[in-house]
Amino acid sequence: MQKKNINLGFRGWMLVLFQAIAFLTFVISTNWPLNMLTEIMPDVYGTADALAPLYTISMLVGIVLQLVLNPFIGRIKSIKRMVLLFGAVTMVAWLGIMIIKGGALWTAAYFIACVFSTMYACFAIGILVGQWFPRRKGTVMGIATFAFPIGNGLLGAFAGLIFRKGYPDVFGAFLPFFILGIVGLAIGIIFIKDYPEQVGAYRDNDKSLSPEVAKAMMEQEITNKKTSVWKLGPVLKSPDFWFVTIPMGALLMCSVGMMTQTTAIIGNYPSLPFEGIMAMIMVVACIGSWLLGVLDTKFGTKLAILISVLVMLLAGIFGVIGSTVTMVIALVLLAIFMGAASNFTVSAAAQYWRREDFPSVFAVVNPIANILQCIGPMMVAMTLNAVGIQMPFIITAVLAAISFVLILCFKPARVKSTDDKYRTTAGKPLDDALVGRK
Repeated sequence: MQKKNINLGFRGWMLVLFQAIAFLTFVISTNWPLNMLTEIMPDVYGTADALAPLYTISMLVGIVLQLVLNPFIGRIKSIKRMVLLFGAVTMVAWLGIMIIKGGALWTAAYFIACVFSTMYACFAIGILVGQWFPRRKGTVMGIATFAFPIGNGLLGAFAGLIFRKGYPDVFGAFLPFFILGIVGLAIGIIFIKDYPEQVGAYRDNDKSLSPEVAKAMMEQEITNKKTSVWKLGPVLKSPDFWFVTIPMGALLMCSVGMMTQTTAIIGNYPSLPFEGIMAMIMVVACIGSWLLGVLDTKFGTKLAILISVLVMLLAGIFGVIGSTVTMVIALVLLAIFMGAASNFTVSAAAQYWRREDFPSVFAVVNPIANILQCIGPMMVAMTLNAVGIQMPFIITAVLAAISFVLILCFKPARVKSTDDKYRTTAGKPLDDALVGRK
């Protein structure tokens, strides 16, 4: 069981802030054009159900890129440089979204922003988090993922207020967050390195280790990552990989899918104040993200996922009922696991596999989970228009039930025995036993 204190050290808090701003960049890049611009100016930017397939295609491209990178992750000299490259391309694409008024060039800018913001916020920085906080990743990501409810709540209400006042100033609405994104990149450049030991900090901010021992551990880990036994093939052949990854993907699919369409969903209930509901979702989601992060760190990722899919099941059931009151309850329940859903891919890879194997495992877990995520906005947008508001919630409930069964089938002990088998075959020692397999 991990300690309750959340002292992450100055550099550690800078990494949390870096990740949080990147998550916010991802939300604005993908969600705002799909959720806001299509509502206020569909004649310029297209309708949500027309733009959603492009979002899905862009996510699939990002997933393919992650899988292509998988064999090279352990050999990449600097993950930080890769992070900054993805972030810089994202911000350049943002300029296109802000300046261009629809058409093919705007569509291209949106596509590029979706691809690279995913690689930046939801993939590359996650590797850094796993390298800095392998045992406290739940707490760290539970705080960083506050950015998701803030992005979808307070900032969504802010955008709605600006646009509904009759001043569709797209450049002005994006500009504050573009500046914040640049600040985030500056934080990464100045304060973050690939490993905490490179700046005199400690893994998990554990100062019980001497600097010499910490540095030796880092050097050994860098060497071992180059010969990780968990490459793409072994990961995909593991049944436990699928038992834990599909529930994580389902959680992402439903939370992201629903939150990209909150404007359309709430619009079906004229008595509900949009800004008020979005603010409520933000508050509840921040609490849920933190709480599930603490549960993840203290009791294990499996239990945190299990609780999340049960909440997801309840959200689907209340949404199917469809009254004004039950719809508010459904949105609140979705908010509880919205932020944490993006935490679990980092947590599972860091907790159930060795530190030296984390980057290569995460580089498979994350893209496979995101295959389901990228379907979410398209599924919700298209079923809302074609079938009605209850259908996305029916799908949510069904996916939750399937996910509940799958996560119960996930066995950390079986992951360890498979790991032992691969290491024995590769002639690697078994004495550096994994920690935190709960």
